[in-house]
Amino acid sequence: MPEQALYLKWRPTAFDEVVGQEHIIRTLKNSLRTGRIRHAYLFSGPRGTGKTTNARLLAKAVNCLHEDPDKRPCNACSNCIAINEGRFLDLIEIDAASHTGVDDVRDLREKIAFSPTEGRYKVYIIDEVHRFSGNAFDALLKTLEEPPDHALFVLATTEIDKVPATIKSRCLPFEFRRLTVREVTDRLQQIADAEGIRIERSALELIAREGTGSVRDSVSLLDQVVADPAETVTLELTQRILGTASVRAVRELVDALVGRQMAHGLHILNEAIDNGSDPRQFGQQVVEQLRLVLLAQTAGTDVLHVSDDEQQRYQHLASQIGRAELLRAVRAFNEAVTQYNVGWQPQLPLELAFIESLQPTEVVTIAEHALPTPTPIPVVPAPGRPGVVSAQFIAQKWSEAQRLIHNNIPNARADQRQAVVNLPSLMQQVHVRGVDGNTVLLGAKDIYRNILNHQTRLEWIERALYRVTGVELKVKIVQDDGSPSDTLYMTPSPEMAENPVVQVLMEEGGVLLSEEIIEEELGNEET
Repeated sequence: MPEQALYLKWRPTAFDEVVGQEHIIRTLKNSLRTGRIRHAYLFSGPRGTGKTTNARLLAKAVNCLHEDPDKRPCNACSNCIAINEGRFLDLIEIDAASHTGVDDVRDLREKIAFSPTEGRYKVYIIDEVHRFSGNAFDALLKTLEEPPDHALFVLATTEIDKVPATIKSRCLPFEFRRLTVREVTDRLQQIADAEGIRIERSALELIAREGTGSVRDSVSLLDQVVADPAETVTLELTQRILGTASVRAVRELVDALVGRQMAHGLHILNEAIDNGSDPRQFGQQVVEQLRLVLLAQTAGTDVLHVSDDEQQRYQHLASQIGRAELLRAVRAFNEAVTQYNVGWQPQLPLELAFIESLQPTEVVTIAEHALPTPTPIPVVPAPGRPGVVSAQFIAQKWSEAQRLIHNNIPNARADQRQAVVNLPSLMQQVHVRGVDGNTVLLGAKDIYRNILNHQTRLEWIERALYRVTGVELKVKIVQDDGSPSDTLYMTPSPEMAENPVVQVLMEEGGVLLSEEIIEEELGNEET
């Protein structure tokens, strides 16, 4: 018989064995102690954080025969043993991914009326409940509204935003969080010690980071790197097995970025990939290093969970790089990792991110970025301060900013997606009216101005403009009712632009001139 996988062997069998979800365990144990058992629970959170495990623990606890509620589940009574061995008839687990139809829920409703066969409660665990169809949710809603006294539901999901509000309101919600690197590392150390596995602490920390806060994924990775129990697993061996870059290579690349050593940095990057590092994981490690530098620069080293020597290193790096340059590097590498697709040159996205991070932030003038077409652009002169870029340059980059926002909407956080889903279309309803210092003035009619004056939408526009211009800009939406005063200033036509008088005016007053002024000056010249 094959040996059981570590993540199955070390799945918690009691509440005290659960790691990192103390806020949930405390509430569940208190409800068991007081006998206040709800008929429906909703467990949400990232994969591998203990949703299904805790659902099974709850099913054991409510059916445990031990007299002391604090000792439930006891794992010694007949009901606990039956659940542990997977033969308890009153525990029904449903995978919503493969049972999405309304007929599956109707079958559940028909059977739920029958009393439990062995235990006190008939427990239904519905995993990935967000995969239910709309009709299936409607059918489930009726059951949740009027459940029999012996029924208990535990709904688990990794995408809470896809669960209808009507379902959420009838459940007691619990949000599972990702575990910290230290919590996962301690758990891995406990398992390694119990299994007699000799492994370096630094290797366990790498495994925990690669598990991204998921205990199950981290334990599976531990199982992967342990080939010979008699062999000591080192950090270097773990890096080779997992395909991660050595910490030295990542640090050297960050040092090269801070020191603006482009050729040296590209050499480090390609050497790491040639030696077997996975490009995506390498990029993730670079992002993590740059993030720590950013935290040291903005919040101080106290927030970094690293050694004193490491704190000094990040503090030194933070003092050697500007805020705008550091932000640009974080965004560039994060975008390279997020949008990474394996191609014939897998390291190319990282190379581009590194080169882009070292590009200087240029202050662009009007003359450098005049539009190549004679299409009039409705703008007004800057109200007071000279603009760091020209209004025409912003107008020229506007469609590029729209495309960038459109491409990034699928990656938006759940709490932002609704606000930005129609943002590219809304951006077609505004035009650049001017630049006041580092503030871009966008004209829009009242109906669009009120919609666009939303913090999330403005932040997305500002980030997009930064990505396409390389200049940090703020955005202000101003009223524009289409009156002549809003479209008075425009680029002279090609015929006018060839006139020597107009050229002089353009040199003295900039390219944005009133046609009335131009015509007046031309009339004076003819006179």
